[in-house]
Amino acid sequence: MEILLWLLPAVVATGAAMVWVTWIGRDRPERERTPAEQERFARAVMRPVPDERRTPRQRERSTGVATRRSA
Repeated sequence: MEILLWLLPAVVATGAAMVWVTWIGRDRPERERTPAEQERFARAVMRPVPDERRTPRQRERSTGVATRRSA
């Protein structure tokens, strides 16, 4: 039975991790947002998106062969 004592730290660490994850993942009540927070969020959402973010960048297609770029 003494030989199983080396498993004790692993069992304790696993149990502690399970308790910690359960505590972190618990359901929490939603708090009421203040009008100032709601207004700031509304301004951020309604802000126009810059044009450079809307168009995707053109990338070079990979040929699957590694080549050295010339300097």
